[in-house]
Amino acid sequence: MKPRALITGITGQDGSYLAEFLLGKGYDVIGMVRRTSTLNFARIEHIQERLTLVQGDLLDQSSLIDILREYQPDEVYNLAAQSFVPTSWNQPVLTAEATALGVTRMLEAIRKTNPHIRFYQASSSEMFGKVQETPQNERTPFYPRSPYGVAKVYGHWITINYRESYQLFAVSGILFNHESPRRGLEFVTRKVTWHVARITLGLEHELRLGNLEAKRDWGYAGDYVEAMWLMLQQDHPEDYVIGTGETHTVRELCEVAFGHVGLDWRDYVVQDPAFIRPAEVDLLVADASKARRQLGWEPRVRFKDLITMMVEADLALLRQKQRA
Repeated sequence: MKPRALITGITGQDGSYLAEFLLGKGYDVIGMVRRTSTLNFARIEHIQERLTLVQGDLLDQSSLIDILREYQPDEVYNLAAQSFVPTSWNQPVLTAEATALGVTRMLEAIRKTNPHIRFYQASSSEMFGKVQETPQNERTPFYPRSPYGVAKVYGHWITINYRESYQLFAVSGILFNHESPRRGLEFVTRKVTWHVARITLGLEHELRLGNLEAKRDWGYAGDYVEAMWLMLQQDHPEDYVIGTGETHTVRELCEVAFGHVGLDWRDYVVQDPAFIRPAEVDLLVADASKARRQLGWEPRVRFKDLITMMVEADLALLRQKQRA
């Protein structure tokens, strides 16, 4: 019998890559989508016929219980969240409801319907925030610097709490920044590669950014979803940090992206105070040695290759739009 997985947030970047990965492993994949006026299936369009999409919402526990009872998944991957950090400053309560309490609702639904389900929680390097040590590993203390980071810390600890209190197979992957051509335009990597493509095609003449010295550990989302799956295949539930162990500044990101199309980033990038966060996270870099050791996981796509892949994808997308 085929293994069955439920993915919340299946229409997002990670959800779409994870769905592809699990289909490749022979899974039946159930994707939970919210009932909204603007459903965007663009990221899963190419595999939509192979998925079962069901309506549910992390804000509505009864919908979660109904889905678990009807579809009886072996694994649940909770990737849904209000996941954009700047939005969490404008909508802190909504962020807490979805990103923090949503995790509790799903864990409670699992506990009540089938405590044998294996559960993956998408934790985030934003939980480290004002970092207490560098690099960050599974034992590094959290010091979140945004409502999003705070909500993710709650989701992380409630997952541990249910694991220890109810013996659920519940794990958290503390994923550092991971990008791809499917990243939302509001995230800085995609914002840069999208504007580089538009500038190259003469559709734009500048790119406005905030802190150019902010450093991140950027990897490829397609690599990171494999780590999620590996965590649920272990004999014992444990949490893992997932990242590349390399750090790059937003300035370097601009250098690589503009350099790929033969442009000097300094001619186009404008620093705009409007994009500076109220509390900045300066340096995030992963120590993923536990994942390497216990899961056998390593990132395959390097930073430069990732950024050039994204620039090429955005150029192709914009050229396609021009032809349409």
